[in-house]
Amino acid sequence: MLARTRVHIRKLIASVGLLSIQLLLIIGLFILSLALFSFLVKQIFIDKQELFDFRVFELVSRFVTPFHTSSMQAITFLGTHKFLIPANLLLTAYFLLVRKHKWYSIKVAAIALSSTAMMLLLKNIFSRERPLVPLLKPALGYSFPSGHSMMSFAFYGLLIFLAYKYIQTRALKIATIAALIILIFLIGFSRVYLRVHYASDVLAGFAIGIVWLVFSLFILHKMERFSKVKLKPVVEEGVKEEKSMA
Repeated sequence: MLARTRVHIRKLIASVGLLSIQLLLIIGLFILSLALFSFLVKQIFIDKQELFDFRVFELVSRFVTPFHTSSMQAITFLGTHKFLIPANLLLTAYFLLVRKHKWYSIKVAAIALSSTAMMLLLKNIFSRERPLVPLLKPALGYSFPSGHSMMSFAFYGLLIFLAYKYIQTRALKIATIAALIILIFLIGFSRVYLRVHYASDVLAGFAIGIVWLVFSLFILHKMERFSKVKLKPVVEEGVKEEKSMA
């Protein structure tokens, strides 16, 4: 009995330690992303430093070929509203109708809508014009931060969170997360390759996408816990009173 208790205590300590490491990594990622976004804002809008962006354009231009261009067009589509709106709706419907997990359906919709609103707000605040010479055709709207990068991180980052939480097989979990991370960065790279965004726009989109995803998941998790702890007993008590009066 004592030996079994010790095993349980060791497992509990290990779980707490692992949770603490995960929490520290998330907090560190949040702070680093916020710092990167702040640094980019200072460099571009205060110091007027754009040499980095033009050097990246020069470097990427060496790899422009018809095949690469076709590939980048296909990849960039995965970060457009034409793809992400249906994808978010399908994911919401999956959790609502298939998994019967109301809170995850709320999380998907809330993150999609709030990140879109935040992206539009930031674009209008900074009002940065897009690159003057796009590779194929010009894109609409302002340039900073990249909407493709931010929205991709919000959606595919949420998929990474879900994969980490629910996929049990270690190899499959690692492969899924790695594939999603690569896809996110390829979408960002495609915007620079097609010359519709500066590299700093993409980095800023990634940074604010991480910040907003972590912040949103934190707030929604708190709301979920509050609803379960505070509201559920009240609802159950109300149901009991109705049954007693019937």
